[in-house]
Amino acid sequence: MVNSSNSLFEEVNLTGEELDSLITKAKDWALMHGAGLRSTDNFSPDSLNVAPFALFPTPMKRRYFEEAVNLQVSLGELMHKVAHDHEFLTSALKKTVEVDDFTRKLFEIYETVYKEGFTQAVSLDLTRSDYLEDTLEKGLKQVEFNTIACSFAGLSPTQVRLQSYVLKELELYDKLINLPENNALRGYCEGIVEAWRIFNVKEAYILIVVEDVTINICDQRFMEFEIRELEPKIKIIRRTFKELCKEAELGPNKELLVGIHRVGIVYYRCGYMPQQYCEGAWDVRLLIERSDAIKCPSIQFHLAGTKKVQEVLARPNVLERFVDKKTAKSIKNIFTDIYPLDMNEPGGEEAENLLKNHPEDYVLKPQREGGGNNLYGADITSFLNSEHQEKNWRASYIVMKLIRPKSYKNCIVRANVPPLITDTVSELGIFSVVIGTSSKIIYNKQTGHMLRAKPLSSNECGVAAGFGALDSPYLI
Repeated sequence: MVNSSNSLFEEVNLTGEELDSLITKAKDWALMHGAGLRSTDNFSPDSLNVAPFALFPTPMKRRYFEEAVNLQVSLGELMHKVAHDHEFLTSALKKTVEVDDFTRKLFEIYETVYKEGFTQAVSLDLTRSDYLEDTLEKGLKQVEFNTIACSFAGLSPTQVRLQSYVLKELELYDKLINLPENNALRGYCEGIVEAWRIFNVKEAYILIVVEDVTINICDQRFMEFEIRELEPKIKIIRRTFKELCKEAELGPNKELLVGIHRVGIVYYRCGYMPQQYCEGAWDVRLLIERSDAIKCPSIQFHLAGTKKVQEVLARPNVLERFVDKKTAKSIKNIFTDIYPLDMNEPGGEEAENLLKNHPEDYVLKPQREGGGNNLYGADITSFLNSEHQEKNWRASYIVMKLIRPKSYKNCIVRANVPPLITDTVSELGIFSVVIGTSSKIIYNKQTGHMLRAKPLSSNECGVAAGFGALDSPYLI
């Protein structure tokens, strides 16, 4: 990691008393404006804790930020085409589905509806491309492209306003112009409303598939409230997989019915981790895919966001299958080095040697989302030396070169613990909405951004998972 001293936290140089007063005000502002999470330790539907946040915005080169924003529509086009290329998905995931049960179950649903014929031709995806600034490569490098349950579009605009409040309290009015406008909440919701209008059944509901216990409630509810502001006629219901096992069924023309409600849009805020699938949940996922509802994401878009697909897309001449050479070149510039761990695939032996000789420079990623799954450094060595039951277990992992981001001193504020003054690094996420069919993209817009700060000592960045904190960029 490369340290930098020009953080706003260090620039203001507050006394301990001044800092405590500012933090108290900022925490109250956050809670009173809905920047909250429910407690994981003492869950109650009647209370909120302040969502973890960075007190000051994090510096980022304006050029890097604008490049990521401008590239998002091209990435949306790429991933839409990937999702609708049956031959490519089948080939890319062939070995992974043999050893990774979760990916296999997703792929079996995909194969079933593909062979039957998709009842609904239109797909909706709310995406987020995540980046870290690489000080060695001098630019942003993509960490991953998310295609399911992309969070914090609802809270990221609030974080900008929170940090604006902090700067105003310190009379740093000249700094405000460097906080970029963020319309992530409205942009995501406009995309959902557009899909609802395309579905064109005025009594159709939007179904949000949620966890049994929802911690990140404000982020989700703000989206519901915004949708109702944009189109008051839309009604929204929330159901868990357990509830859908009892209530969901198909009508005579494959309408999706949940109780007495006709569903036009299914928006998944869970379903990205194996433990989120209860008994019967896989049958419900298949039932929904067979229905005429527009899915967010559709099963093929979910698969397009897997780590294995990311690795295959980084191989030579693969991007050109989907986009023109100029666009492919721009996208390649954000890729870091990615390899398969399977030694029977191109680059597999090289990856094995790199991990043996320089494990500290790489990260080992399984086909999982949600934070806390990746392996680093000495843990990679221990894992490779351990015994594995599956014959070709390596096919379920990819190897990514570790991105070396710049760090900045900041103050991370969390509920019920003292504030943490530490060196932090921040991960940028760029949101977009893509709607289309296998032959046509109907709607493709970049819709906002988010930033997540984490202590320099932490490898993971998820806020709801407990690793990171909400942040926003300060453009320099």
